[in-house]
Amino acid sequence: MRYSVVVPPSVEKEILRLPKKVRRRVVDRLLELEESPRPHGARALEPPHQGLRIRIGDWRVLYCVDDQTHTVDVYSVKHRREVYR
Repeated sequence: MRYSVVVPPSVEKEILRLPKKVRRRVVDRLLELEESPRPHGARALEPPHQGLRIRIGDWRVLYCVDDQTHTVDVYSVKHRREVYR
């Protein structure tokens, strides 16, 4: 079953600010989440954060999966030194 990836405008701005090569890799991985919302290497986040994270080099994508509505809600794309603050 395909999932729909929901990227709010604030996260789109974060993605557009990324270096071009990193941006391409992030977009590719987001598209892969449509087929597999819990890919190999995805980790559950510890409180106070919720959901899952995937690594893309030094960058992290944080998201939540809703299996009832088949959506993946992306809520942050940031460098690893900034993402958990």
